[in-house]
Amino acid sequence: MDSLSSQFVMGTLSFLSTLFVFAIGLVVLVVAVLFILDVSQTGDAVRRNYPVLGRFRYLFSMLGEFFRQYFFAMDREEMPFNRAEREWVDRAAKNKDNTVAFGSSKSLTPPGTAIFVNCPFPTLSEDAAELQPLDIGPFCREPFQAPSLFNISGMSYGALSTPAVRALSNGARMAGCWLNTGEGGLSPHHLEGGCDIVFQIGTAKYGVRDENGEMSDEKLKEVAAHPQVRMFELKMSQGAKPGKGGILPGIKVTEEIAAIRGIPAGKDSISPNRHPEIDNAAEMLDVIGRIRDVTGKPVGFKAVVGAFGWLETMCKEIHARGIESAPDFITIDSGDGGTGAAPMPLMDNVGLPVKESLPLVVDILQKYGLRERIRVIASGKLITPSEVAWALAAGADFVTSARGFMFSLGCIQALKCNRNTCPTGITTHNKRLQRGLNPESKAVRVAGYCTNMIHEVEVIAHSCGVRRPRHLRRMHVRIVQDNGRSVSMDELYPCPEILAEYRTASEVKAAEVADA
Repeated sequence: MDSLSSQFVMGTLSFLSTLFVFAIGLVVLVVAVLFILDVSQTGDAVRRNYPVLGRFRYLFSMLGEFFRQYFFAMDREEMPFNRAEREWVDRAAKNKDNTVAFGSSKSLTPPGTAIFVNCPFPTLSEDAAELQPLDIGPFCREPFQAPSLFNISGMSYGALSTPAVRALSNGARMAGCWLNTGEGGLSPHHLEGGCDIVFQIGTAKYGVRDENGEMSDEKLKEVAAHPQVRMFELKMSQGAKPGKGGILPGIKVTEEIAAIRGIPAGKDSISPNRHPEIDNAAEMLDVIGRIRDVTGKPVGFKAVVGAFGWLETMCKEIHARGIESAPDFITIDSGDGGTGAAPMPLMDNVGLPVKESLPLVVDILQKYGLRERIRVIASGKLITPSEVAWALAAGADFVTSARGFMFSLGCIQALKCNRNTCPTGITTHNKRLQRGLNPESKAVRVAGYCTNMIHEVEVIAHSCGVRRPRHLRRMHVRIVQDNGRSVSMDELYPCPEILAEYRTASEVKAAEVADA
């Protein structure tokens, strides 16, 4: 028996040693092949000069994307969103305790930092006023009373997965906020939750286009017939890609998405860089008026601001036509806004950030007596309460967010939105990856993020001594300057007086709003 055991052990050791030698030989063979390939190729200098070893550079570079945020980056270092911001959204979405201990990790000294001016006698909870709906589109057949000041910005079905859109739709209904469809058309998944919907019309007219790719009145009527569709937004430009249309890779253009958009399946879907029929402010007002006449619902436009003289031209044209011809709202996107895919030069360097463009647009509307007629929506990288409160103080009526709600769905900022390989199932049509995103549980997180956002914006407002967030004004915020001292935002951006020739129109409008 001992002899048999000894033979078995010896045989096993012999087999393992043979296997080890074979493995070593295989490794040596692979290294030799890689060595020959690297030395003989001429396309990569690093691999040619350092064969085999040079390949590790690319491996470590790829792995760095995943490990940087966990092991190396500090709480406030990452871009486009840092760990502190992402974790606040995550805790808010899960309705977890969002307090922090010991002290803030945010530096208050960099130029541009906004500091809210707390009141020595803050608003008591029992004195706080409830958030009131705000009317949009007073001259429409079907005006919209928007209940929430914080809403979901445009993200197209196609760029987002089916379970992601379903979760957003149901979560928006729970929170009482609106959901913007993005330029990809209206899908059954948008309608599923029963929330208020803003239908966005991009340059390709997805969802409302005829066989020639032009806007169809019949298709507009079909979309407007859904009672959940409350407003229409004409997308002039987007913050992450101003001057360039949308890009949806062919791998994401499924049969369903193609049918919703009215395009061929499996082919790249590229929108024009502007609406071909709109070449100036007057033509933009023509299109807005056409959509409003056909649908009977409020219509506005979305734009990232760079040049702004055209806004003054638009305001003059509105007064020439009549105040009812004005857009019902303007969505101001930020030059640091997000997208699923865009060229880096546009994403990095074109378009004003919302911190500069929002006060500028509000002041132009005020100057021409149109501030009460046109609602202002701020969009672009506003995902925490301080940023939303800043936007309200700067003059916005509403704030919308896309990436904030993506974080509430579980986004980990893997930066794979354009590759159909999103590990959280949010921006992929790979069924295996989508399995990880449960629409029912994620809808609760979407609602939690929205309601907790509004609550904490109210906390900031009450600390400043006002009863509700929309009572925040520029005087409630100070902006840190290069010398380390802060200056009141109403000094940096003083609110202009209404031009004398437009005061009458403004007063008439104010009286109409008061009567309504």
